[in-house]
Amino acid sequence: MSDFSHLRKNLKKDYSKFTEIKVAVLGDSATQLLVTALKGQAYENQLNLDVFEADYDQIPLQINNSSSDFHAFQSDYALIFQSSQKLLSQFNKTEIGRRKYWAEIQVNQIKEYYDKIKSHSSKTRLIVFNLPIVNDSIFGNYSNKVEISFSFQLRKFNYLLSVLSVDLTDIHICDLASMQSNLGLEKFLNTSMYYNNSMVLSLDVLPIVAKNTLDIISAGEGKFKKCLILDLDNTMWGGVIGDDGVENIQIGSLGIGSAFSELQTWAKELNNRGIILAVCSKNTESIAKEPFETHPDMVLRLYDFAVFVANWENKADNIRYIQRVLNIGFDSMVFLDDNPFERNIVRENLPDVTVPELPEDPVEYLTYLRGQNLFETMSFSFEDKERTKKYQVEAKRVEIKEKHTDEESFLRSLEMKCAVANFTTFNIPRVAQLTQRSNQFNLRTKRYSEEEIQRIQKSENHIGLAFSLEDKFGDYGLISVVILEKRNHNELFIDTWLMSCRVLKRGVEKFVLSTIVEQANELDIKLISGEYIPTVKNDLVRNHFSDLEFKSHDFDLWSLNLNEFSDKQTFIQKQQNDERFN
Repeated sequence: MSDFSHLRKNLKKDYSKFTEIKVAVLGDSATQLLVTALKGQAYENQLNLDVFEADYDQIPLQINNSSSDFHAFQSDYALIFQSSQKLLSQFNKTEIGRRKYWAEIQVNQIKEYYDKIKSHSSKTRLIVFNLPIVNDSIFGNYSNKVEISFSFQLRKFNYLLSVLSVDLTDIHICDLASMQSNLGLEKFLNTSMYYNNSMVLSLDVLPIVAKNTLDIISAGEGKFKKCLILDLDNTMWGGVIGDDGVENIQIGSLGIGSAFSELQTWAKELNNRGIILAVCSKNTESIAKEPFETHPDMVLRLYDFAVFVANWENKADNIRYIQRVLNIGFDSMVFLDDNPFERNIVRENLPDVTVPELPEDPVEYLTYLRGQNLFETMSFSFEDKERTKKYQVEAKRVEIKEKHTDEESFLRSLEMKCAVANFTTFNIPRVAQLTQRSNQFNLRTKRYSEEEIQRIQKSENHIGLAFSLEDKFGDYGLISVVILEKRNHNELFIDTWLMSCRVLKRGVEKFVLSTIVEQANELDIKLISGEYIPTVKNDLVRNHFSDLEFKSHDFDLWSLNLNEFSDKQTFIQKQQNDERFN
């Protein structure tokens, strides 16, 4: 992780090639160094921050004043940074009888800030820093049993803030409390800087806070990791399976084996929340698979892996194969390998793949990886847990496709069925998640939160459509989202059209267009318009509208006159009343 000096040097570099994000920073203490760290870390995350920094201790003034500079800025993200030290001073001035309500009052204040911000800019997402624990030693350890103690109220605040963020999906928490727990209070707080300059965070901790904050923003902008690729020997277990044999590898609850077991448990939990697992090992395949099949202490099993590659080929080439099967970007991948030589081979050949520099001692692997915060996200749905099965099935499709001599016979053989549904309470979380995750097949790359999708669902001027697909191999789940906007009673504008790359070359885009045309005909609208907004990642759909016979206009605007439209052939059957989306 970069230190503060490195982040400050980043400010001299060229950010122009990165996506610009508007970020407002509001703090009850001085935030100049925090802003410097955020801007410097943005370069590492390949983002370009346009920052509005409010003056010191102006949070309520900026938010409650409708004509403030903060509201005029119209930020994509608003950061609220409150310090435990400042709040302790306020707490000590609170009447003792009201102190047990302090946490509720503070969280209600956050809720009021949120409502005020959203009333001025519905696009703004709020990132709130929770509070590191400060024990004022008034009650000692007994403070955990005393509601009017400050440390009791700090813990209560952090809990209630988490509850609020569950209810309001556009509130996200940067977890300072956990960072302090890992680093210790002395490293976290620079008392000299605080008393002399009202700056709370130490120079050592600023890069960590900045990285965690930018990881949240990056996830909101669709930049996050989807796949963990694992080496085996001395990474997933101690020893070399080909030399030591399955009975002699180090795994289980004894000695160094417990470190590898805990690492496997960490990977298993990532898989449970939707991170794809794959194996890339220099090994004979049958020997590499044996521990997963027979060893009683293995946490991970073969069914946990979407792709299993064990051979004696170059690991960079094997990761390229994994990428082709999964059809995700290299920048969505993390590769773990204990061997520095193999790590460097992958870094040099696949620079977009994240390759952590694992410590030499395996007992330090997990602590190091947890500190890297590699798998930040802004959303979760229980459907994510099924992702491995879907990619395993996709590998079977790839195998079958290679056996067919022509594309038409392959598509017919799939026996595809597509269900179309409006936005519902059930599918809104997944729809919002897909808008946040989709980068390649995404015409305008607009990101939507659950609350914004809910507003679209209720809007009389919008139509939201969710498409799910299944074939004879299994269920893809939700694979496409379309948001249509009614304009001038005679035009239907495609606000959003995105699709999972897992279903490319299946004819789904033609099926979706036919569905959009059906919506237009029901409204007696004869013009469908759309827009392509280029990004670094969506060049895949540069010719999307032209391929569907839309007519070009200036600035990547397109239109389709339905009087000239002819339906396109697909091998997809429409499925009615899909229970998954109703």
